[in-house]
This record gives sequence, structure tokens and C-alpha cells, in this order.
Amino acid sequence: MKVIVVKDQAAGGKEGYKVFKDALANGAKVFGLATGSTPITTYKEIVNSDLDFSNCTSINLDEYVGIAPDNEQSYKYFMQSNLFNDKPFKQSYLPDGLASDPEAEVKRYDKIIDDNPIDLQILGLGRNGHIGFNEPGTARDVTTHVVDLTPSTIEANARFFASENDVPKQAFSMGLASIMKSKHLLLEAFGDNKADAVKGMIEGPDTVDCPASILQNHPDVTVIIDEAAASKLSKKY
Repeated sequence: MKVIVVKDQAAGGKEGYKVFKDALANGAKVFGLATGSTPITTYKEIVNSDLDFSNCTSINLDEYVGIAPDNEQSYKYFMQSNLFNDKPFKQSYLPDGLASDPEAEVKRYDKIIDDNPIDLQILGLGRNGHIGFNEPGTARDVTTHVVDLTPSTIEANARFFASENDVPKQAFSMGLASIMKSKHLLLEAFGDNKADAVKGMIEGPDTVDCPASILQNHPDVTVIIDEAAASKLSKKY
């Protein structure tokens, strides 16, 4: 696990951009993408660059259940606004939040991932150590699944909605096994409210209580954190 500590999220975005640039230069064709506030500075750096993804495929980590793609709170809308409108991919996949048969949608998405092995997967980190929407207690061998969101995750995402009551209670998410198939993982975390999760991920035991701790078992992980998120680490990086 390569750990890069930066001053702040803006600096983290510059480092994240370098990882994407290097991946493209080394022949990466499939990129696993994440939403939320964490990767925004990385996406901004990419948008303002000359990187070209027109021959690449993207596969998103997750999507809310029950939200249409054109809803401003959907992850499809987020990706269009923050990346795809400026940097289109040849093909972009996201779970269908309106799928009438969730079980069939899960199987469809697993096949997409199997047919398009991910070269680089970007991840954020939840305050409780979740990656994607894989909450504490999630089995390590699970692939794409429907997740019941925990109260802490709903609370954390409420800032994007008119009220906490408007936050969906379920989401489709790549599972931990899906994520671990990716050849290179890039995890970003910023802010002191992520410090406990960062410590658990890097220095804590490998446990289902901190889903991100599974990354200790992956052969190629880059972690970009700011000084605040790194504040509880016992080792200096």
C-alpha cells in the first residue's frame, strides 16, 4: 500500500490526476469511478487536462435505488456534470436505479465487470470505513448487491438532498469482491472526520468492522490523504 499525504484536498486532486494519467500512459482501458465529494478535485484536474478517454470504458461503483438517471441526485447525473460532459468515454456503465428486477440488475452488472476487467478503480472512504456502499459487516466475498444504507451513511449523504428524509434508503453497489478484482486501487480521503477510518484501513486489523481494511490484501493500492485524515496514523508517511 502506497500512502501519499498531501496538504489538502486540492493537492490530493493533483496527485489523483497523476495516477489516472500514468494509468492511461500504461495502457489502462477500463476505469472504475466513484461519486461524492471526495473525487471531485481529481475529476476537475482531469477535466482541465488533455487526457483522452474516448477509447476507454468506465464502470461506476454504485447508484441509489429508486432514482432516475436524470434526477439531479443520481450518480449518473453527478458523473455527467463532473466528468462525462467534458471527458466522454466510449462506454460508461452505471447500475440502473429504476431496475424493476433488482436481482437481474445485480447479475447484469456482475457480467459487465467480468467482461470489462477494471484497470484502475478510484474509491472514497466512509466515516465508518465503508467503500462503495459496503457497510461494516459486509461479507468479503460479495459481488454487486443491493445495500440497506446505515443511518450514518444516510446522514452523511443528506447534505446533497433537501432533507435527510429524501435520501434513498438503498443502493446498488459493487461488492468488496468486485472491487478487489481491480488491478490498481486508488483511495482518496480528506478531512479529520475520516481520520479514524483511515487509521483502521491502514493500521488496524483486517476486519469486516472496517470494510476498507480489506485493501491491505490487495497487491496494488495507492492511498491519497490530506494531513487531517492522516492525523491519527502512528507512522509518518
